[in-house]
Amino acid sequence: MSYLIDDNPARRRFEILVDDALAGFTAYRQQGPDVLVFTHTEVDPGFQGRGVGGALIRGVLDEVRRRGARVVPQCPFMAAFVDQHPEYADLVAA
Repeated sequence: MSYLIDDNPARRRFEILVDDALAGFTAYRQQGPDVLVFTHTEVDPGFQGRGVGGALIRGVLDEVRRRGARVVPQCPFMAAFVDQHPEYADLVAA
């Protein structure tokens, strides 16, 4: 399985493609110039249980770090991921 994670600013979400098929997304809204508020994550039922959600969130957080931005993880899935992966805790905006 090959993953591609891409920001789709027109739809205000990051998307994950698995073998060129849209497998899921995490929606956000911009809060100021450097903060993204993540509100919802969804993985297509055909891709659930295969690590796609975790790969999506990890890729998004890596991109946020690369941009020098921060996150507000209102989405329960992203919040749980950050809780379980303390290496991303520094990205959470106060």
